[in-house]
Amino acid sequence: MSIPSAAQWRRWGFWDPSAAQALADRLERMAAGSSEAVAGLCAATTDPDQALAAWTDLVEVADPGEVDPTDTGWMRLFAILGGSVPLGRWLRQRPADREVAFNSVEAWSAEAIAGDIHNRVQDALDIARDIHDRARAAGQLNRDKDRNAPQAAIDELRWAYRRHLMRIAARDLTSSDPAAHLETTCRELSDLDDAVIATALDIARTMVPGDDKVRLGVVALGKTGAQEANYLSDVDLLFVAEPVVVDGEPLTSATETVRIASQLAAKITTICSAYTQAGSIWEVDANLRPEGTAGPLVRTLAGMRAYYTTWADSWEFQAMLKARAMAGDMALAQDFVDLVSPLVWSAAEKEGFVADAQAMRARVVALLPANRTTREIKLSAGGLRDTEFSVQMLQLVHGRSDERLRTSATLPALAELVAHGYVGRADGAELDQAYRFQRLLEHRLQLFHLKRTHLMPDDERGLRRLARAVGIGHGGDVESAWRTSAKTVLRLHQRLYFSPLLEAVARLHTDEVRLTPEAAAARLKALGYADPVAALRHIGALTAGMSRRAEILRQLLPALLGWMAAGPSPDAGLLAFRQMAESLGSTPFFLRALRDEGRMAQNLAKVLSTSRYAAGLLQRSPANVEILIGQGESLSPTASDLAAELEGVVARMGEDPATGHVIRATRRRELLRIAMAEILGDCGVTEVGSRLADVTSATVAAALETARRTVDDPPPMAVIALGRWGGCEVSYGSDADLMVVVGDSEDPYSVRKATQILATMRATLKVPGPDPGLEIDLGLRPEGKDGPPVRTLASTMAYYATWAAPWEAQALIRARHGCGDASLSQALLSAVAPLRYPVGGLTQAQLTEIRRIKARMETERVGRGVDPRDNVKLGPGGLSDVEWSVQCLQLQHAHESPELRVTGTLEALARLVDLDLVTDEDAVALREAFLFASRVRNGIVLLRNKPSNVIPANAFDLAGLAEVLGYGRNKGSHVSEDWHRLARRAKAVTDRLFWGM
Repeated sequence: MSIPSAAQWRRWGFWDPSAAQALADRLERMAAGSSEAVAGLCAATTDPDQALAAWTDLVEVADPGEVDPTDTGWMRLFAILGGSVPLGRWLRQRPADREVAFNSVEAWSAEAIAGDIHNRVQDALDIARDIHDRARAAGQLNRDKDRNAPQAAIDELRWAYRRHLMRIAARDLTSSDPAAHLETTCRELSDLDDAVIATALDIARTMVPGDDKVRLGVVALGKTGAQEANYLSDVDLLFVAEPVVVDGEPLTSATETVRIASQLAAKITTICSAYTQAGSIWEVDANLRPEGTAGPLVRTLAGMRAYYTTWADSWEFQAMLKARAMAGDMALAQDFVDLVSPLVWSAAEKEGFVADAQAMRARVVALLPANRTTREIKLSAGGLRDTEFSVQMLQLVHGRSDERLRTSATLPALAELVAHGYVGRADGAELDQAYRFQRLLEHRLQLFHLKRTHLMPDDERGLRRLARAVGIGHGGDVESAWRTSAKTVLRLHQRLYFSPLLEAVARLHTDEVRLTPEAAAARLKALGYADPVAALRHIGALTAGMSRRAEILRQLLPALLGWMAAGPSPDAGLLAFRQMAESLGSTPFFLRALRDEGRMAQNLAKVLSTSRYAAGLLQRSPANVEILIGQGESLSPTASDLAAELEGVVARMGEDPATGHVIRATRRRELLRIAMAEILGDCGVTEVGSRLADVTSATVAAALETARRTVDDPPPMAVIALGRWGGCEVSYGSDADLMVVVGDSEDPYSVRKATQILATMRATLKVPGPDPGLEIDLGLRPEGKDGPPVRTLASTMAYYATWAAPWEAQALIRARHGCGDASLSQALLSAVAPLRYPVGGLTQAQLTEIRRIKARMETERVGRGVDPRDNVKLGPGGLSDVEWSVQCLQLQHAHESPELRVTGTLEALARLVDLDLVTDEDAVALREAFLFASRVRNGIVLLRNKPSNVIPANAFDLAGLAEVLGYGRNKGSHVSEDWHRLARRAKAVTDRLFWGM
């Protein structure tokens, strides 16, 4: 046959044409077929030179047969020879096993793999067992155990392992898209690990006296536990033992059980890792056991329970995330998994869990040797571990309440996180792609030498080989692709680092710019600014010149830009900051506070980039930014202090037309104070509702007193707080539900005067201007919208005694004194007590009427085109469901249980639980739905600056709402999912408590 030229060998992809020609000469002397056919098969492999050398070695010891370059079997065989040096050597030792490449290489089930290995080892194992049994009978087992070691069975196990390894590699190396089939490959490798350990245990039992007295469960951890094993990594195992029990009695003590089981575990380790003429398999790593290398190799189940419930660190529970019953006594192994699993899914509740996990990851990166930091596929920044830790952290945090996330393998877990909205689709796809690519690199590197390695090659030939193995151009291309994948993982693993931008904007003079506008704009966009050009204009305006103001702002802007980038609307935040700075920038207080009060600057950035509502309030009165200096120490004045402040305003200003403006400005200041406290996490939703109610009370009281001064001889008046104001559960968008009662008198014009005062009060609070108005809602007064706006006490009492409908009795549940004449309020509330707390509770007819009204209200008010499930007020499980359920129970039982005579929904719910009228479980469902719905309503106002009861359908607004509610970036779907979950639970309770279903 003709020998190809050196140039031809080079075109076929051979690294050393001279060596290839020499090998071809040897093949010609052995009459081993066409050089072109062999070269063509070699050229399609990871390393053509290695494939040709291995083929030449194989031909020397066996008849190769007729080489057919078009046959898939031959393609697989050469793929193995060129893709793995040890597998080529193995075929030289056992050339008949090359049949594996010519048989089907489709994926096998775990049962099929285990059965095949067991059958191949069975004959040698039977001989070993016979020797073991005879030695035991003769009492010679301890003395002769080394001589009787079943070496033939051990060697057969290693050969059987390699046959399956070659079959898996043959399919993997010839796949058109190995990354897409990564999970299948990993699953088979894991199943192969399982079969090896199970058979190794069978062999070990022939070598250890007393083995029949103990149960040994083998638990897989790490990648094997997650069924995502590599071609060659340590196999992480944990061993748990119990004595065999016969007729209720253990055959051995706990101490003896651990001793025997430890010998078995040690034998398993030796069988898998020791090297003989048949080679070795892999190392067994038991370092993830309790106390690591310092702890015993085997523990009983009780010992495991004691350790993990008392001493285990957070990272140990993260490791147990991948625990799986693997071999031996599977029931015992599963008992351990069942024991540790609840602890895994509660680990995130431990104080500092997230911080500890993040610190551990940082330590791993920091401890990498300098010569490996740029080559580590697994541990370096942006490597495999970053993806795995990101997925595991999300699982451990969210998997406590969402069992759909409780899967151990990285890619399936990531898919679940994406499917259920915990990771965005685009981010999930990028992370999936990067992880598959990095795992493929890892597989090809390990397979070539069957060594445990995660290092990218640092030589040209190694990079070239790896590039061919993964189907990427040349060596430089594969290195570039790897670094790109690492950058992608870093971007998704960590919050974007903005330090490169800091230097560019910190010293941003109009005549001295270190970055071009285009580069600065690109960096601003990377931080999350939608309009980098506009952002640069704002930065330029803020830092122009050499004034003191510009100097201070140049120092602070880098941090401010980063803090704003963490909010939902960084562009709006920057614009609002510029407007504030232009209003207050020359004020000494503002400059000093921005420079010296670091927390104030950070909090201001968060407020402005999070809430249009708060930003709007600040823009109307920028001086109120000083509230942020003391933020966290005193959220707002007490209710009495605020009322006294406004009383003083009214007393000082008298009939001054500007009095209303001061009242509204004071209210604006307090709304801002409460909003900023909520945004910054210093005020929960219940406290927000209570403080907003206090602000409403003080504002209405001041407006009432101001309006009374416009009328001669004003009559005594009382304002009764109703609805959410009455229940102290006010939201930012709530109206002030109330009714007005005037004292009985002989003055024929008292009602007319009171009506005039009410009109003036409403106008004062609603007048157009820079301050948010407060709408007075009289819809809950007697006769509703058809009734007079004001009634005398006697008229009101007569109405409720004679004409009140069931819904009006229900409305009175939340009635309390709002402001005005307290004695009038008390008289009315005492008079309507029989209606609010009826003896014997509601009649069936009254309950039916209340249900009818609620059903009609929901039908009429939800609105067309809106999914009722997204309406947190009127939809199923919403605020209305919770409130009406609680109020009906109050109507039923408050007469006999005075402790139920409270106006707040959650307070009443707690007392219903105390009275065993509502179960703890039902109360939790109602409370969680009520609180979440209240947070959503407040969050929408904070975000959009306009009220709504409907979860946004717009993805941008939904994402912003998620950030306002504290979910973090790109978690909008979590809001909808969490609401629907909570609402379903609340609706089920409402169906029973309110509807009687």
